[in-house]
Amino acid sequence: MMSRKSVPGCFSRMIWKKHFFKETCCRCGVSDTEIQNEELEKRGKVKKRKKKNENKRVVVSNLAFGSKKWKENPNRHYDSNKVKTTKYTILTFLPKNIYEQFHRFANIYFVVVALLNFVPVVNAFQPGVSMIPICAIMAMTAIKDAWEDFQRYKLDKEINHMGCYIYSREERAYVEKCWKDVRVGDFVQLQCNETIPADILLLYSSDQNGVCHLETANLDGETNLKQRQVVMGFSSQNTSFEPEFFQNTIICEMPNNDLNKFKGYMEQPNHERIGFNIESLLLRGCTIRNTEAVIGIVIYTGHETKAMLNNNGPRYKRSKIERRMNMDIFLCAGLLFVMCLVGAIGHGIWTGNFSMHPPYDVPNESGNFLSPVLAGFYMFLTMIILLQVLIPISLYVSIELVKLGQVFLIHSDIDLYDEEADLPIQCRALNITEDLGQIQYIFSDKTGTLTENKMVFRRCTIDGIEFSHQENARRLETHKELDLDDEDFARLQHFTLPPVNIERLTTYKQGTTRPLRRCQSARANFQGHTRNRSLGRRDSNQSQVAFSSTIEKDVAPDSRLLRRVREAALQTENLSPFIHMKTSSSLTDFFLALAICNTVLVSTATKPRQRVTVPPPVKPSGITLERIHQIFQRLKLASLSQSFSSSQSSSELGASFSAKNTELHLAALDCCDNDDDCCASSRGDGLQGKGSTDIASASLDEVFKSVTNSSLPTDFCYEAESPDEAALVYAAQAYSFTLVSRTPEQVTVRLPQGTLLTFDILYTLGFDSVRKRMSVVVRHPLTKEIVVYTKGADSVMMDLLEDSAKDDICAERRMKRIKEKTQKHLDYYARHGLRTLCIAKKVLNEDDFQKWANFRREAEAAIDNRDELLMETAQHLEMKLTLLGATGIEDRLQDGVPDTIAALREAGIQIWVLTGDKQETAVNIAYSCKLLNQRDSVFTINTDNKKTCESLLNLTLEEVRKNYEVEKPQRKFFGIIPTSFSASGAPVPEFGLVIDGRTLSIIFQGGLEEKFLLLTKHCRSVLCCRSTPLQKSMVVKLVRRQLKAMTLSIGDGANDVSMIQAADVGIGISGQEGMQAVMASDFAISRFKHLKKLLLVHGHWCYTRLAKMVIYFFYKNVSYVNLLFWYQFFCGFSGTTMIDYWQMIFFNLFFTSMPPLLFGVLDKDVSAETLLDLPELYKSGQTSKIYRLSTFIITMLDAFYQSLVCFFVPYFMYQDSDIDVLSFGNPINTISLLTILLHLAIEIKTWTLSHLITMISSVVFYFVFSLIYNAVCVICNPPTNPYWIMEKQISDPTFYLLCFITPVIALLPRFFIFALRGTFGTTLYLKAQQLDKLPRGQKDLEIQKLRSRKETTSGAPVASSASNYDLEQNISHLCASPFLPPAAASVSHRDPESQGLSASGVNPLRKHTPEEGYYFFNKWAEEGSAATNSSAGPFSGHHPLIPSKVTTPGQDGSKLTKDNAHNFNHGSHRRSVSAVTL
Repeated sequence: MMSRKSVPGCFSRMIWKKHFFKETCCRCGVSDTEIQNEELEKRGKVKKRKKKNENKRVVVSNLAFGSKKWKENPNRHYDSNKVKTTKYTILTFLPKNIYEQFHRFANIYFVVVALLNFVPVVNAFQPGVSMIPICAIMAMTAIKDAWEDFQRYKLDKEINHMGCYIYSREERAYVEKCWKDVRVGDFVQLQCNETIPADILLLYSSDQNGVCHLETANLDGETNLKQRQVVMGFSSQNTSFEPEFFQNTIICEMPNNDLNKFKGYMEQPNHERIGFNIESLLLRGCTIRNTEAVIGIVIYTGHETKAMLNNNGPRYKRSKIERRMNMDIFLCAGLLFVMCLVGAIGHGIWTGNFSMHPPYDVPNESGNFLSPVLAGFYMFLTMIILLQVLIPISLYVSIELVKLGQVFLIHSDIDLYDEEADLPIQCRALNITEDLGQIQYIFSDKTGTLTENKMVFRRCTIDGIEFSHQENARRLETHKELDLDDEDFARLQHFTLPPVNIERLTTYKQGTTRPLRRCQSARANFQGHTRNRSLGRRDSNQSQVAFSSTIEKDVAPDSRLLRRVREAALQTENLSPFIHMKTSSSLTDFFLALAICNTVLVSTATKPRQRVTVPPPVKPSGITLERIHQIFQRLKLASLSQSFSSSQSSSELGASFSAKNTELHLAALDCCDNDDDCCASSRGDGLQGKGSTDIASASLDEVFKSVTNSSLPTDFCYEAESPDEAALVYAAQAYSFTLVSRTPEQVTVRLPQGTLLTFDILYTLGFDSVRKRMSVVVRHPLTKEIVVYTKGADSVMMDLLEDSAKDDICAERRMKRIKEKTQKHLDYYARHGLRTLCIAKKVLNEDDFQKWANFRREAEAAIDNRDELLMETAQHLEMKLTLLGATGIEDRLQDGVPDTIAALREAGIQIWVLTGDKQETAVNIAYSCKLLNQRDSVFTINTDNKKTCESLLNLTLEEVRKNYEVEKPQRKFFGIIPTSFSASGAPVPEFGLVIDGRTLSIIFQGGLEEKFLLLTKHCRSVLCCRSTPLQKSMVVKLVRRQLKAMTLSIGDGANDVSMIQAADVGIGISGQEGMQAVMASDFAISRFKHLKKLLLVHGHWCYTRLAKMVIYFFYKNVSYVNLLFWYQFFCGFSGTTMIDYWQMIFFNLFFTSMPPLLFGVLDKDVSAETLLDLPELYKSGQTSKIYRLSTFIITMLDAFYQSLVCFFVPYFMYQDSDIDVLSFGNPINTISLLTILLHLAIEIKTWTLSHLITMISSVVFYFVFSLIYNAVCVICNPPTNPYWIMEKQISDPTFYLLCFITPVIALLPRFFIFALRGTFGTTLYLKAQQLDKLPRGQKDLEIQKLRSRKETTSGAPVASSASNYDLEQNISHLCASPFLPPAAASVSHRDPESQGLSASGVNPLRKHTPEEGYYFFNKWAEEGSAATNSSAGPFSGHHPLIPSKVTTPGQDGSKLTKDNAHNFNHGSHRRSVSAVTL
């Protein structure tokens, strides 16, 4: 018996987190294992290189090759499963780490200078002493790198020694071995809750259906379960799997990092091939769930597994300040070269002026003296050694320490902590914190980033009848949880009818077995051993089920729809086959599609990870079948009457959704359904009396009150792959179409009357981004019909609907009206920000299905072009569908999103939304979150033609430029006049751009990027809809590279990873879509609103602190080194110093190191409250106001001035005295220290006790060290001697006078300029600093005045409600947009004579500008076709905005808009192919 002890551990910092690992007593001493591992190491790289050239991998079983035949095994060339993520070994650490540190230019520079000091002819200091600074810096970095690598080594060791069970040929059983001993071709057995050690092809599952369930949270963070299927041909699980009988050869693709794709085939001894894909591959790092045991053959191991190939680590990002700093270091190097050149020339001139050689000029061995030129060259090298500190050696280490402190403060901010999710902010990148304060563009995902990604079923339309679900809307508005104990809600939620025939239950449960329990399922034949159950990542009973919050689960049903469902529930029992069978069939099919057309796994609330494969028994209710017949006879006439008189809900859908229109529509449809004369008259008028309605209501209530609630024993948990699927299943459950159990072959649904229907699942066609839909093919248990249920995006589903037969005019008209009404409802849903899905069905006859199934099987077994063939078969099946209805799912905005976007906009940040959602939904969300304003002019460009796209861009760009030409002088004029003057002119119009994925493709492929960027620069917001992940990253890269702008991407899903990695700063949101975005990000937050403080406060602080610190470091070093340079003019440019070298080394390492570090971590130039109240302060970082070339030059000039003062004031003080060299240098060194520290004191804006302590400590430490050093060091620096110098000078009053007057003279200009700026400065930055000194109440009042003054001077709209009403009245004739707010107009132009738009065509509308303050003109242009509009004529293939058709100058634009408004086709599901909104 073998047992394993589970201990917590960690797989890899990059891939798995918070995982449980096992310490195992692996039997690693097996002889064949050692031989094979040695062989792997010996053959290694040469064999791998040969295999790399092949594009296929061949895998065979290792059982045929023992230790003696190992050299014949074709699998011997593949990698072992041993994982090594360390960078160093004990032998390679020193050389490799030094080599990596030499990638920094500064380190190379200082090593060369230190080595140069060993040359006797040019040395300036003691050679050993000169190595101390660079050795100390590199040693600190090496220790840090060694510690990090040691942590990786411990994790690798823990992982490599985890245990798993591998089949042994010698023992004919599964034996426990270490993970590192797993090889390609081994057979591995895994039990429930075990972690998969390698990429394994699934050959056996204890589940009778050949299914294995995986939890991929360790890989991508997603908590929902994934299904994996045994390879076709191995799915018959009646007998246990015998590895020794496996003789097939596996041919698959070479290792790659695509987690979603895998293909290959298995060749049997008879040369028959069986294809497989990613659905049969168990990925390393995932956890087995809900399956007792699985067996598979290893395909990829170690670093060739897909998980490890995705573990490349984040892209190294260099911050903007670091790039700027590298340039300035080169400038400092140039300055150093000039100073050294001056020293060399000066030394040559000095030496050449002597008529005879001075006594200190010693000849060489041959008695020759150096020539002045050669002496000058040597002096050039000496000066490099002397002035080397001009380039700050400690700057890099100081920056790393400062960033570490900044990250700690960000992580500790309680405002960035999400209490609900218990998640603080994660700072995953330590080297780009300051970039948070320089962002110019933000690229955001919509779903899950701006919204909650909690999908709530909101509305639906069935057969063209809309159900508004007002009860559910009220529940969402009040944000109150429903009381599940409420009797009324329980009655609505769990109404039931008994099955007509109890014996029918056996028919409905055909082919089902007992529930699969975690410890009681069909147990595999464990040969020769037993083992204890190992724990997974978390306890299964405590696992959270994804997408199952209260707001998502508890759907309040619509009362009208509920009554119709009740009627249909009675009719489906064949009690009355004459009453609205089409309507009831549509209702039933609609909710069956919601419950069935998905991949949702069913579990119970008490055991959320225990899969339910059979429905629990339903207790028969007490009501008899005869009683139902009696009651239903009373209902026949009343139900028919009521169905005619159904009216729209109190919530209107706008003009086209009024109750009156809906009643007429329903009556028309119903009479089409029930009358052979097809709508000749309204046949039910005489039945619509009040009495009949009362009878219906009373009778229905009597039925459902008399039915005992035979509810299911427990509530079900639904584990879905997406929140949309979960929302639809919960919606079906609200109407008692309850998904009870699911297996790969069957799915059981409980109907409202309590009947259980078990459908045979014939095929499931999963959702993909190309088809944008999914389908399930089932066999109906009653009718035995083969039914295809399909759900998908309306943009593709409407094209797949079946055209009604021409001979059946009634049916054709009915389907057309349903389609038109459904499209109107979909447009309305989209305009109100709902996510829409169309639901459809199709009934296949047996012959058609068999033909299609044969094609499908051939496609699944295909080796080449398998994906294309599968796509083709899916598209062939999903056509000629019958529309059932549509759903509107609400994805609620996150809290604080509008305020955050408004603040970021005020901060000067342009925000783009890149989403895969449909255009109308994205635009509505943009208005809801204040990304677009009601006063904005919104351009919409949709096209799939390059010429059309180019003309639209030119037209739009021309219009924008004309507005900006008018505005520029106005802006300049208002910028000059006093702020007290109020602007009475029109406010500046803002522009927004909406573009779709097809147009983006045209822009990228057609070379229109420059025009696109030129247009977007004038737009305050851009929406890219229906965009793919690749397009998202391309847009980010385009802006970052072409505009040289600082970009930030934020998203929450796997589809946002490429966008996050492409930006300068990537932010992941730990939401509902897993952790892939977080793992690829630089910072991780839980809510979008946290972005406001992260950027406006911490970003501003980090940039300001670091920029000032870098500038200060340059100033400090230049100021100090110049003291030595000025001395050369008085020592014949001999390269000597007046300051002791130990004092020089300690000056940068200790005396002046701590204050700037504390300054870089803790300084606050403006308080957090003021930064949030005045977002405009963020603009200083965008323009690099604090750290740019001009500030660098000014700082260098100031450093030169201060060094002159610090040198020459003591020089003139001690002139003509007998003071020695070091006694002259000591006060200069002391004065310089005081001046540099006081300079920092002027820069510090927020003084804390820590600042004060470090300042005083630096000065005290300097004096203490100097006193001790000068007292102890008698012969430290011959021939000069620092002995007792400080002791003498502290007793000299002149020394104190110099220490007081010199720093004052040096810092007086800077202090004077700061005082003038603070007194007379009018910048917002200075005002904000002054506001921080005021009391809180007065400060708030002043900030309010500043904001109101800004709105007045900038022309921002400050209008009353009355003026807004007048404005809306003035432009009411333009409001016809299908999805924009009332401020926009949308008109579909089909008449070729009215097609075209020129500048002159827009001019007539501009006469409204003075009165309205802005204008809107929206022109939708649609490419016509002969099939849809014969009037288009020869122009149908051309875009209406091409200049060949230009509106004449005299044409009235408003009349044009009015006349064509009637031509808008509301029934068409197509949006305008090409559109521009002005």
